[in-house]
Amino acid sequence: MKIVMIGAGKLATQLGKALVLARHEVLQVYSRTWESAVTLASCLQAVPIIRLDDLVINADLYILSVKDSVLAELIPQVCNGREDKCFVHTAGSLPMDLFQGEALHYGVFYPMQTFSKERDVDFSRIPCFVEGSDTRVLTIMEEMAESLGSTVYRLDSEQRKYLHLAAVFACNFTNHCYAIAEELLRIHAIPFEVMLPLIDETARKVHEFSPSQAQTGPAVRYDKNVICAQSDLLSEHPYWQEIYHLMSQNIHRKYSKHDTIRFVEN
Repeated sequence: MKIVMIGAGKLATQLGKALVLARHEVLQVYSRTWESAVTLASCLQAVPIIRLDDLVINADLYILSVKDSVLAELIPQVCNGREDKCFVHTAGSLPMDLFQGEALHYGVFYPMQTFSKERDVDFSRIPCFVEGSDTRVLTIMEEMAESLGSTVYRLDSEQRKYLHLAAVFACNFTNHCYAIAEELLRIHAIPFEVMLPLIDETARKVHEFSPSQAQTGPAVRYDKNVICAQSDLLSEHPYWQEIYHLMSQNIHRKYSKHDTIRFVEN
């Protein structure tokens, strides 16, 4: 297909590379900054642009992969004069109906993965969730996902909101816990690398067991002495201490019939 990428961020970079690898042609890359447009366009052998007025009108698909906060603003400008073309956005938390009244054929193409510009990903290992206004755009998205080797799921906007929320817990919040662990170790002159085998095994376990079955730790055992001692160690880091309290209480509540853990504030 002939494709135009609107956006040059993390997801756009990895999706664009995968599309070119799958022998699609990326005609243009739009970004608000010339440097970003040129950087990605050069990787995709595409034309960089920073003016929406310069968008071609003959692409098979226009993919909007931009910040959620600017998507509603960009859609009317991108669709103007191209209303009969196919448009999709890649936002997990925003509805398909943002395109309503602006285009005839539109949808959502949401690859559920964490992306970085510098780290290439294998789309054959990424589930792609699609929603379309009609059969035409659904077919285009499903064929595109299959060309990338991805497993394709049809999911409506209401379901996708909860999928994205679950991803925030499974990925973003988990990574923040890694960041806290990294800083805590740094303060006490311990390298973060010692955590990697534990992190890897934790991730591997949920391929074989449900997360509920895989849960371990002092809160599951209701090891009150350990919990209170560790809470005290965080007294100089009140935000981390609060996270520790909330996580321990929630784990305990799930696995124990006892009263909720009580923390005594210093």
